[in-house]
Amino acid sequence: MNDKDMNRIMEKAAVLIEALPYIQKFNRRIIVVKYGGSAMANPELQRSVIEDVTLLKLVGFKPIIVHGGGKEISSWVEKAGMTPQFINGLRVTDEATMEIAEMVLSKVNKRLVTMVEALGVRAVGISGKDGGLLRVDKKYSEGQDIGFVGDVREVDPKILYDLLEKDFLPIVAPIGLGDDFASYNINADDAACAIAKAVGAEKLAFLTDVEGLYRDFQDKSSFISRLTVDQADELISGGDIGGGMLPKLAGCIEAVRSGVGNVHILDGRVAHCLLLEIFTDEGVGTAIIQSDKKQ
Repeated sequence: MNDKDMNRIMEKAAVLIEALPYIQKFNRRIIVVKYGGSAMANPELQRSVIEDVTLLKLVGFKPIIVHGGGKEISSWVEKAGMTPQFINGLRVTDEATMEIAEMVLSKVNKRLVTMVEALGVRAVGISGKDGGLLRVDKKYSEGQDIGFVGDVREVDPKILYDLLEKDFLPIVAPIGLGDDFASYNINADDAACAIAKAVGAEKLAFLTDVEGLYRDFQDKSSFISRLTVDQADELISGGDIGGGMLPKLAGCIEAVRSGVGNVHILDGRVAHCLLLEIFTDEGVGTAIIQSDKKQ
């Protein structure tokens, strides 16, 4: 074996050694992965995410996937001859749109189950309706009725614990039940946060379409790789964070303060971003942590 081949092999060994303390630390711990955005639209990225989560399962983590499907829902709404409508970034979900959303999310859910199963890990796809997992109140957008959209009021994680105990990987579609026992569409970020808090997840990872947080999005040198919840509060109060990242960061802060170990905002467009963030010293995204804890 020549020196070049030996160096390549040693580099692989170094990567595994770097990952070892993280595997030891998080063994048998629950990690919730919110999966959505461009990573769901690109088949190669979709496979890399599923490979990452499957590897986490095989090395001793207890992952739970919570997935979205907004782009695919909009596509099917248009195919049905309707125009997708949004108010303040929230989908207006009438009865016909809810029927389409539930159909599409079920389709996405079972596709992800199939991909996990193909990699040799047992998975079960459920929605928030199953086992009373997610109970919701009707959500309004600044007083406006937006239809069958829900705010998570209560999480009963028993079905998730049962699946994890039986060595299944749960994959959750963000649909909940209202007090009227109607189906309600839930923002997947909100569903992931609620589930992570309910199960006391060690980590909650958001796969997004941005690299992470910036103090100034136009200045790439202002990237923030790690910040405490107090620092995150300061970013929000200072007006440094806006748009769709604002509610996401607020949810991250609430999750950490409610007992979730760390929250990670990752660029789902980067292949294997989940493994790079969790198993390397540098990481590739933004981690939100408690002020008195280390990642």
